Amino acid sequence: MRAAVAAGASMINDVRALREPGSLEAAADLGVPVCLMHMQRSPKTMQQDPRYTDVVSDVRAFLAERLDVCLDAGIQREHLLIDPGFGFGKTLSHNVALLASLDAFATLGAPIMVGLSRKSMLGQLTGREVGDRLPGSLAAALIAAQRGAAVLRVHDVAATRDVLAVLDAVDIGR
Repeated sequence: MRAAVAAGASMINDVRALREPGSLEAAADLGVPVCLMHMQRSPKTMQQDPRYTDVVSDVRAFLAERLDVCLDAGIQREHLLIDPGFGFGKTLSHNVALLASLDAFATLGAPIMVGLSRKSMLGQLTGREVGDRLPGSLAAALIAAQRGAAVLRVHDVAATRDVLAVLDAVDIGR
């Protein structure tokens, strides 16, 4: 984290939500925005039979706890973003439930960031290979934006901007 910021990075995007030794302190010292992502277990084991009592409630509670820890460590609230971690320790049904209920995370008081572009969940839903997932990626981006996502990580920037421009035009017209 320190090396990345020293090299010019302006944000920390941590799949472990600052749970690794020294990461919380480093993020607090660096003073750059931090995205806290939910992931069950580790990258090597996250997809081995992921289970939740209630995926939305469980992920929301995890992110609420991590926000509190970060605030207690001195990280400014306006520097914190949250990411439910689509595809990270979640089955297709978990991912769909999170997307459908993304607005449940808005009450945590931090912008929501999501990465859905070309995800395997879209392949499972559409039967499309990764290179043919643009329509599914755009639909997921639109749904996420409608449900409160403030930041979208995407591969197809121009197409996603077009979808969001139409959404903004319709929302302004209300």
